[in-house]
Amino acid sequence: MLVYIIRRIFSLIPVLLGVTILVFLIMHLSPGDPAKIILGPKATEEALMQMRATLGLDLPIHQQYFRWITNIFKGDWGRSISLRMQVLPLIIERFSATAILAFASAAIASVVGISFGVVAAVKKYSFTDRFLMIVTLIGFCLPVFWLGILLQIIFGLRLDWFPMSQMYPPGGPTGPYDILWHLALPSLALATGSGALIARMTRSSMLEVLDQDYIRTARSKGIKEAKVIYKHALKNAFIPILTVLGMQVGFLLAGAVLVEKVFSWPGIGTLMVNGILARDFPLVQGIILFVATTYVLVNLLVDIIYAYLDPRITYN
Repeated sequence: MLVYIIRRIFSLIPVLLGVTILVFLIMHLSPGDPAKIILGPKATEEALMQMRATLGLDLPIHQQYFRWITNIFKGDWGRSISLRMQVLPLIIERFSATAILAFASAAIASVVGISFGVVAAVKKYSFTDRFLMIVTLIGFCLPVFWLGILLQIIFGLRLDWFPMSQMYPPGGPTGPYDILWHLALPSLALATGSGALIARMTRSSMLEVLDQDYIRTARSKGIKEAKVIYKHALKNAFIPILTVLGMQVGFLLAGAVLVEKVFSWPGIGTLMVNGILARDFPLVQGIILFVATTYVLVNLLVDIIYAYLDPRITYN
């Protein structure tokens, strides 16, 4: 197992290097000049050239990339052009808010999705099954930003049950439930698509397992149906579900960009959008690299968990 983990870690290096090259090229080849954004439209050409030299934008693009990636390996992720702060501490500070949102959304999506999938599989081809699958199909198709705005209008503006934006009240946190209160709508909006996909995968995996001989044997022995479903069937059907859960980490982190912008949530999604608008190369590149690293590490963790869930899986 240890050899497999080490080999997988080394195999992640080319993937992350590919991500850095792609992100760097997209940011530097897209239109816009950070120097003009910083100095304004009335800046002279001499001032613009001096600012580009200060930012290192006067160098050939390959030299800019190698200087940036070399500094990354040294632990220096650069300095934000617009915020005048070191990129890595800024990302870590903002990532805590995104992690709270993503974790809450993953919890909602997992609980609701697995529950819907199990019920639909147990009651296959019934009205309940068809109704739940229609609900999940609708949930999967809804754009996350549109759903967020809809939840704001209904539960925030019309019913006034939940706050419409921010992570805390305007005056700061006043109790232990302030974050949960503000977290309700954005986490629900972000969890809907993932929960729908998990539900459909759970149903498919459960239907396959419920037709196995050992399930019929367990029922013939008089074991309670709930125990058959949750101990024998769901446990063996969980590996494909776990794969989807690992993949949804990327979806949640990407969807968080839209949800954070809609709900003014102070995470790295909002930070990245502001960085893109400001043409803040070091900040945007650092955020995408950080998110990509998080995603591949989570998928590595999922692969390791496989071996503990199913002893038949071995890594050589």
